Order: sequence, then C-alpha cells, then structure tokens
Amino acid sequence: MADKIVVAYSGGLDTSVMVKWLSRKYHGEIIAVCGDLGQKDELTGLEEKALKTGASKFILVDLKHEFITEYVWKALKAGALYEGAYPMACAIGRPLLAKMLTEIAEQEGAGTIAHGCTGKGNDQVRFEVGIQTLAPEIKLEAPLRTWEFKSREEEMEYAILHNIPVKAKKDSPYSIDQNLWGIAVECGVLEDPTMPPPEDAYQLTVNPKDAPAESEVISIHFDKGIPVWVNGIHFDPVTLVNELNIIGGRNGIGRMDLIENRVVGIKSREIYEAPAAVILHNAHHELEKLILDKETFRYKQDVSNKIANLIYDGLWFSPLFSSLMAFVDSTQENITGEIVLELYKGNITVLSRSSVHSLYNKELATYTSDDTFDHKASEGFIKIYGLPYKTMSLVNNKLKATV
Repeated sequence: MADKIVVAYSGGLDTSVMVKWLSRKYHGEIIAVCGDLGQKDELTGLEEKALKTGASKFILVDLKHEFITEYVWKALKAGALYEGAYPMACAIGRPLLAKMLTEIAEQEGAGTIAHGCTGKGNDQVRFEVGIQTLAPEIKLEAPLRTWEFKSREEEMEYAILHNIPVKAKKDSPYSIDQNLWGIAVECGVLEDPTMPPPEDAYQLTVNPKDAPAESEVISIHFDKGIPVWVNGIHFDPVTLVNELNIIGGRNGIGRMDLIENRVVGIKSREIYEAPAAVILHNAHHELEKLILDKETFRYKQDVSNKIANLIYDGLWFSPLFSSLMAFVDSTQENITGEIVLELYKGNITVLSRSSVHSLYNKELATYTSDDTFDHKASEGFIKIYGLPYKTMSLVNNKLKATV
C-alpha cells in the first residue's frame, strides 16, 4: 500500500495503537484526522500523540455546529430513539465523520481511509457504508478486523511497549465514546448483564440519589421543531446543548443501561448518558402531542422508529432516509411553542405546554358547564364506527347457529 492513508483518529486505545501499527506495516504517509464533536478533554494533546505514534500529519476539524444543526436537530425532529430509548449520540455523529474523512482524503490525495472499528461493532458499518456511498472509489482499511491483537489487554501491552500514552487502564478498561449529544461506555464489568454499572463508569451525570433535594424547573421554547430558548434565554445550538447537559447532569437526568440489538446481529450491553438529549426529546414529544393532528401523530411514530433504525444501521445517506426526513420536516412547520419541565432526581415531569398552534380546545375537552361538545352526535358516530364489527359478529353467530 503506497498511497496516503487517512486515519479516523480519536486518540483512544484502538486508534492510538492503530496509527503505530499502520506506520510500521506500510511505511507510508499517515494522516491522522479527528472531528471535534464536543468530546472535550479527549482532544487535549491529540496532535502530539498522533505525531509521536507514527502519523506524518494531524488534522482537527471543528464540527460541533454542523453536528448539532445538520445532524442532531434532524434526529430530534424525527423523534429518533433507537429501540424506543437510545438517542444515538454516537450513531448520529458517524455520518458526519464519514463525510469529513472523504473530504479530507480528496483534499490530501489519499486513496485509503482507515478506521478503528471492530469486526462486531456498529461503527464499522456506519463508516464504511457512509464512505462507500459518498466516495465509492476510496479503499477501506480496518486493522482491528485483521491484526494480531485479540483483546484490549494485548493492545495496552503494545501501547506500553511503544510508549503510546492511552487513557484506558487494566483496572478500568472502559471504552468511552463522547460527543455533545451524549456519551457511550462499554467493556469491562459492563459486559456482564447481571452486574449493575459501577458508579465510576458514569462521566456526565450525578447519581439520581445524590441529586439536589430541591427540584429544578426549566422552560424550553421550540421554533419549527428546533429548540432555541432555555429559561427565556436565546442560545446558539452548541451552547444550548451544553447548557442542558449541565442542568440535566446535576439532576441525574439521562442515564441509560441498555441491552440493544447491534447491526451485525448480536446483542450488546452499554450504558449511556445523554442529559440534553433526554430532556429535549421529552419536551419535543410533548409539544408534538399538543400540536399534531391524530393521524399525523400516529403515523409519525412509525416513521420515527424507521428513521432511528436507519441511523443506527448506518444508512443516513440512503434515499429512504432523505424521503422520510422530507415528511418529518413537513410535520414540524407548526411545532412552535414552549414546554416547562420539572427535573428531580433523574425524573422529568411536564408542568406546562403552550403553543399558538395547539389543537387542544378546552371548551371541547371540559366537563363543566362550558362544554360545547355535541354529545348527541356520538351515538351515530359509534353506530357507524362499530358497524363493521357488529356485522362480522352477526354473520359469525349465524354460521355457528347452522352448525
């Protein structure tokens, strides 16, 4: 392999070892590339580490604003929660990173992109399908599927041998992936689904039992499905998510311990923390219930589930995803209003919902003397509505009587 290799570089154990391994195996020019999605301290010293471990060049791209506005907001508007729970912080970031890698490969004249995903993980699918879709001529390299290391412990021994500084330790061998939308933690004791997550596995949130004794009330204003105000203050998208992560984190909001179905067909156990994502999905869903008509709301639940599956399965750039998002965008035209939430020791309670587009009519819903609902109309409605089932039963009963 003589051409340049662009490496998706995070500075974690796998990619740190991978850069050294690739440089020793191919003796070519390795360009380590990292997209800043808000992983914070993981970026500290990254260039120095990349160059020290065999890269000839390091490129860091600030993707935070694009990540939130072009990827996170789409998933939020879609109500995309994988298997009804997971906001998919990692999965949403992968197509953006795939796009970044293909753009840099083109700029640098590199013919190969390498990633640090394992052969049984989801991210290998997300990266490779995304890259193949955007740049089908690019070669793909996945060292973790072919190299000699059989465990993270062996990788750590290799790192020690080659003086590669890594965060993972043998007594705390978690694999951690973080961005603005949340954090995923796996490996170690978490691989045993009978064991509760150790407290040291959590990075962003306090234990709900240790959260403040007083609840915290927040208001969130949405404009066409996108959050723009928190507690009456207008925030730019990145700051808004950061602010809600802080607020939610101190109240123990956003912890998840999930068994999920991976793309490759196995089940895995991971813990997630996503304070801002959990708060915003709750608020957005409540606003939709207030504003969308019944049939659109019901159909959108099916669309939300399908979009979540597409994102999780690495099909962000597919025609179906684009088509379904066109439907989602049309449903969000009137999703403007405010939701007030109470946060207390890991729980979220809705206190208020308001919108100029609200379809809630108190005069129709009330049981007081202000009631304007035509109760007499219900008799005819029920007769027509239930007629197919009444007819079916009459026919079945008649047939039974002749037997």
